Amino acid sequence: MNISEIEKSKVHITVEIIEYITNSVVIKTILKKSTGNISVMSFDSGEGLTEKTSPFDTFAQIIEGIAEIVIDGKSNVLKTGQSIVIPAHSPNFVRSNGRFKMIMTVIKSGYE
Repeated sequence: MNISEIEKSKVHITVEIIEYITNSVVIKTILKKSTGNISVMSFDSGEGLTEKTSPFDTFAQIIEGIAEIVIDGKSNVLKTGQSIVIPAHSPNFVRSNGRFKMIMTVIKSGYE
């Protein structure tokens, strides 16, 4: 087993895989493959991810709290249980007004 991934063939409560750390963004890999990866992230209040552009589609799902995901300059406020697909080649960033957790899935195929 890759030590950076969670244990396979075991039931997990996704929101409990990762904890909050004061003034930090924490990222834990669930699966990492050449064709993509799945990560769970926790964001302390006021933390976020700087603007980036990925050559791949990214699926973001909020599993606790509320997050703002800005795609191509358009703000999207997502609450627990909501998700959005960030299109490949679209500038985007994530920010918070409070603590939240999310899952990000990157699919690395179809754009070769």
